[in-house]
Amino acid sequence: MTRVGRVERTTKETSVVVEIDIDGTGQVDVSTGVGFYDHMLDQLGRHGLFDLTVKTEGDLHIDTHHTIEDTALALGAAFKQALGDKVGIYRFGNCTVPLDESLAQVTVDLSGRPYLVHTEPENIAPMIGSYDTTMTRHILESFVAQAQIALHVHVPYGRNAHHIVECQFKALARALRYASERDPRAAGIIPSTKGAL
Repeated sequence: MTRVGRVERTTKETSVVVEIDIDGTGQVDVSTGVGFYDHMLDQLGRHGLFDLTVKTEGDLHIDTHHTIEDTALALGAAFKQALGDKVGIYRFGNCTVPLDESLAQVTVDLSGRPYLVHTEPENIAPMIGSYDTTMTRHILESFVAQAQIALHVHVPYGRNAHHIVECQFKALARALRYASERDPRAAGIIPSTKGAL
């Protein structure tokens, strides 16, 4: 059974198409018009081994906010769609990723209940190219809301803004990969005492 999600989202501000195969090989084709965000989504696909296509056209003449937010919303919805009924998955995943002086710790529960806890060093550089670093939390909020997962992201230290953000995406990719993989000992089982996720 293929686990693929496809979402199209069109508003007055953006037009977004996201396709994801969570059992892929890390093939990525991403274009949002925000270079650093494209780089982060590339990390998400490659380290999660998700085949990921993202095509976003947004009102970049205003700023990058709507483009980044709507892409994250569509990505979360596509990920949820790809998970399907969640039968036989591990459900929980975590990963700690260093990137030079920075460290990210990510834990995920594919619970069906959206919740985000996010901490990162204060006073990091405000911009990476055209990417507003305050958007990292908002990306995660938007993704979590649509994917309906519980996500804890903690960056206890780091100096370089690029490293601080990138290690979060790499750790998120790995945690999502581990949580969404099929558990050979739990075939046909929904990993919840409630009987549903």
